[in-house]
Amino acid sequence: MRAEGVTTVFTETLVNPKVAETLAADLGVGTAVLDPVESLTEAGSDYRAVMEQNLAALRAGLELRVTGHPHPVVAHGVRVVLDGSEILRGVDLTVDEGEVVALLGANGSGKSTLVRALVGVVPVVSGDVALLGRPLGRGVAWERIGYVPQRVSAATGVPATAAEVVASGLLHGRRLRPPRDADRRVHDALDLLGLDHHADRPVRELSGGQQQRVLIARALVREPELLVLDEPVAGVDLPSQQAFAATLAGLRERGTTVLVVLHELGALAPLVRRAVVLRHGAVVHDGAPPRPTHEHGGDEHDHVHPHDDDVLTQTPTTGLRWEP
Repeated sequence: MRAEGVTTVFTETLVNPKVAETLAADLGVGTAVLDPVESLTEAGSDYRAVMEQNLAALRAGLELRVTGHPHPVVAHGVRVVLDGSEILRGVDLTVDEGEVVALLGANGSGKSTLVRALVGVVPVVSGDVALLGRPLGRGVAWERIGYVPQRVSAATGVPATAAEVVASGLLHGRRLRPPRDADRRVHDALDLLGLDHHADRPVRELSGGQQQRVLIARALVREPELLVLDEPVAGVDLPSQQAFAATLAGLRERGTTVLVVLHELGALAPLVRRAVVLRHGAVVHDGAPPRPTHEHGGDEHDHVHPHDDDVLTQTPTTGLRWEP
């Protein structure tokens, strides 16, 4: 098979996805799943119409992915117990495709534990979680999911540049070597966060705020369909929050689904149309975002103090600033 002009490997869901992924990796291109059967169920149309739509997209050279899964995140009755304490008490959560949903709550409410449970970092005692239409586990298309944990330094014991850290986001269990367009994607992700001019700098030389942006770029380099962020603006000043809000607005325009943990909406308030509020490990509100108080959480509030959701080891981040 010749690779000239090939941008995407298209398969139906009846085809072993490993075949398409291996071929796509060798060609350095992306994959797309055409699911006419599920589209038939969801759209109420017939098989022929769905396939004609997919073929039209192929002829136009579009990278179309029709999954038939309108809910990238589905959780039912999720319970988490850590060190003998029940942190989550039967949480239900469904996130629609393209939504920007904020998880809000006071310290210890369980919001960070919930996102960790959703991505498999902490075990679920009972309940069910599905991401991108697949039950939590090895069957999930992790290469289509970006995750930024709470306040984890991008620096490690091994010297690495910002570009190298971001490039590591392109590797996963199904891909052990970067794609052919890795360099472009790395620089695009860094540029989106205003860090492309620091691509060759060791991350240990960057400020804490810059390291946080490197980790966000590592999640974005996958060009994810689902982005999960755990307090991405905790400990950074207001200009930093506003710059990140602009980045998030661009992702929303692209149709990326975003689930973000926040202590307060702050500069992200214009982007969030739905908020899920947790209290003592249970959902107490799911709907329009609550209005912030004037003195805490409004647009004028400079949020430079980090918040901890659970009793975990903390990395000091107070006063981080958006440094170009």
